[in-house]
Amino acid sequence: MKAYDVPKTPSTLHGFKYSLVYIFKGQRLVGYDNHEHKGDHRHFRTTTTPYIFTTVDSLIEDFRRDMATVKKELGK
Repeated sequence: MKAYDVPKTPSTLHGFKYSLVYIFKGQRLVGYDNHEHKGDHRHFRTTTTPYIFTTVDSLIEDFRRDMATVKKELGK
């Protein structure tokens, strides 16, 4: 997990740049990030969907919830 305070721009309206990822056996299973060309979005297994960023705390909670779901599916 990493998150940075950055200047507010059209691609970072909330003033944060972030990347949270859970990788298992070399495969990204969960990820939340924002970059200039996609904005805020969520990766869950093979699906990518928009993500509505509200706060860093909520971002971490959402990531951990998804990670727990995947780990449970994997029997971890």
